[in-house]
Amino acid sequence: MGFASLAVLLWLAAAEPATLVLRHGRIVTVEPAQPEAQALAARGSRIVAVGTDEAMAQYVGPATEVIDLKGALAIPGFIEAHGHFTGIGRLHTELNLMGVRNWDEVVAKVREAASRARPGEWILGRGWHQEKWDRAPEPSVEGFPTHASLSAASPRNPVFLTHASGHASCANAKAMELAGVTAATPDPPGGQILRDARGQPMGVFREEASDLIGRALAASRSRRTAAEVEAESRNEIRLADEEVLSKGITTFEDAGSPLALVDVFKKMAAEGALRVRLWVMLRDDNASLAPSLDRYWTIGAGDDHLTIRAIKKQIDGALGSRGAWLLAPYSDLPTSAGLNTTSLDEMREAARLAIAHGYQLCVHAIGDRANRETLDLYERTFRENPGKTGLRWRIEHAQHLSAADIPRFGRLGVIAAMQGIHCTSDAPFVVARLGAARAEEGAYVWRKLLATGAVIANGTDAPVEDVSPVASFYSSVSRRLKDGTLFYPDQRMTREEALRSYTRDAAYAAFEEDLKGSLAPGKLADVTVLSKDILKVPEDEIPSAQVLYTIVGGRIAYRR
Repeated sequence: MGFASLAVLLWLAAAEPATLVLRHGRIVTVEPAQPEAQALAARGSRIVAVGTDEAMAQYVGPATEVIDLKGALAIPGFIEAHGHFTGIGRLHTELNLMGVRNWDEVVAKVREAASRARPGEWILGRGWHQEKWDRAPEPSVEGFPTHASLSAASPRNPVFLTHASGHASCANAKAMELAGVTAATPDPPGGQILRDARGQPMGVFREEASDLIGRALAASRSRRTAAEVEAESRNEIRLADEEVLSKGITTFEDAGSPLALVDVFKKMAAEGALRVRLWVMLRDDNASLAPSLDRYWTIGAGDDHLTIRAIKKQIDGALGSRGAWLLAPYSDLPTSAGLNTTSLDEMREAARLAIAHGYQLCVHAIGDRANRETLDLYERTFRENPGKTGLRWRIEHAQHLSAADIPRFGRLGVIAAMQGIHCTSDAPFVVARLGAARAEEGAYVWRKLLATGAVIANGTDAPVEDVSPVASFYSSVSRRLKDGTLFYPDQRMTREEALRSYTRDAAYAAFEEDLKGSLAPGKLADVTVLSKDILKVPEDEIPSAQVLYTIVGGRIAYRR
């Protein structure tokens, strides 16, 4: 473009009023060339200028919406780099067990729900975590409750309660009866039915074993019409949309949805019914994915509200349920080193499909064995395809690493999609599971990963945790637990690094850094405004910062 043409474009931009102007604030752009400003102007969905209050005055016209920030902090819209979108909405329609203090409270909630339920209706819930209760259940197996009191509370209605991590579940006798689970039922591949001293199923199902109950639930719901299924999905999407926007999130990277659900995303994007931007990983079996990948590839549909360009696989479970796949046995369960939940043959086929169709591969790996196997798979695939570079394949969670594998993230260009809030939430049981030496070596080692040149994309794994970016940001920079202790504080991020992990680096992890993740002319006008300056206030004030505005594409999507 010649100088004269550029001058004309700049004149036109200046001459035409903006549709939105933010002024009188501290705008942190996450742009090295212009890191801070007072004001911002947007026209339509894009930023047209960033600068001083005086400079932005020329963009104010009769129809311009002007927001006086009154000194508040404005940042690029938070990008949730790993969460489960419809799971957030579903939590509003089931028993929310995230705040329960003990097993007795879980049972009380189920008893109350059963008193209102129709005969045979399933009672569903999520969020319980035995390691976070104020007292251990009695009786128990490996610290998990047995189903006796749950079955007594709901003798006629099946109950299916998912662990907070999503990697275990608890069922009552009625649910196990419908699923055909007995003492003779074998453990499925990649899963485990916990049993009592007599060999009887005690109601807890680890990893893939939860599918035994899940299939019974699916069978009971199979009589629903396609319209009813879609209506339920739309309601969950609407509820999730409302919640994530209220938390300041403008883009949500969905960590795995089946093709049928993605069809609903596509319909809603075409209707303009998605307000938050969705970047979606496809999660289905390889046989379903193989003929579908080219057809589902989507970039920026619905005015940049839907992108589909990644495949999600899960190679192991979670640490809290002792399903994470480890190189050596658990310190608090020497008979187990966790579970490989997807066979290595299936993983290799997924890698082949991803690289053949140009998709990112995103693998859930929590334990050090799971991370090593995933890095081995990536390295082998990259070596066999030397003409394909800059793939930005991701490891989702990367929570517990062997020291030997940490440098491989930077060397291979593998994105570490980690969740700051998991560190402080899980810390009370990490040392018990891994032992002090392994925990210090490789548990949530942000500084060690950053030193290799690796990119870290932050998030919450909601609904495993609350979807609040402010809470995860605080965990990333403080590593402070509820009791005030610090969990290996030498691995803390700086506040600037944590902000990048939630904005520009999260955008990079999705190949979207040219579109979002920072505030600059030409980029999407996605902005989050906070009541407190989380980059400057005393550390203990960060959690009290509230979202004042969430702006998506130059439009106010949430106002406190």
